[in-house]
Amino acid sequence: MKKERGLLIVLSGPSGVGKGTVRKELFKQPNTNYEYSISMTTRKPREGEVDGVDYFFKTREEFEKLIEEGKLLEYAEFVGNYYGTPLDYVNETLDAGRDVFLEIEVQGAAQIREKVPEALFIFLAPPSLSELERRLIGRGTETEEIIQKRIETAKEELEMMSLYDYVVENDEIQKACEKINAIIMAEHCRRERVEKRYLSMLKGE
Repeated sequence: MKKERGLLIVLSGPSGVGKGTVRKELFKQPNTNYEYSISMTTRKPREGEVDGVDYFFKTREEFEKLIEEGKLLEYAEFVGNYYGTPLDYVNETLDAGRDVFLEIEVQGAAQIREKVPEALFIFLAPPSLSELERRLIGRGTETEEIIQKRIETAKEELEMMSLYDYVVENDEIQKACEKINAIIMAEHCRRERVEKRYLSMLKGE
């Protein structure tokens, strides 16, 4: 029977909503077998971040060369820095039948929706805008001006929720992880995803 192609899972949401925290918690769990696609960025590493683990840190020139060569599945410029997803790694992993998990900005998710409509899109939402602001301030990594820019951007991003298949509120990290795992399990059982495999089996392929 033909191997089923992996599922491209896109997790995104407003800056500060806790995408990274939820993703790290998901990948700590013993039953998680998604492949994490590390994003590229031109922003400087935050304290504790490691090149090739949290992000691939690139110069602006290096990043723009990859854009020109068509080597990115998606990319976006956000608060003065580029963020993007390496294309070759994603395709190779999906073809091998492995699920690829992307944690990206909303702009990038919109590009993937156009290029890979069969991907699974999950929007991580904050309990409220005031809680989102509290989390951004609590990170202590940005100026008041950048925080306010991120809040304004978050309002625009919340309006883009209609691009997504599912919305998960990040009120408690563990609950959010449970919901995301349940969504992915259900998607693997969706008729449109498994029907071709069974039709191939009936044809003896």
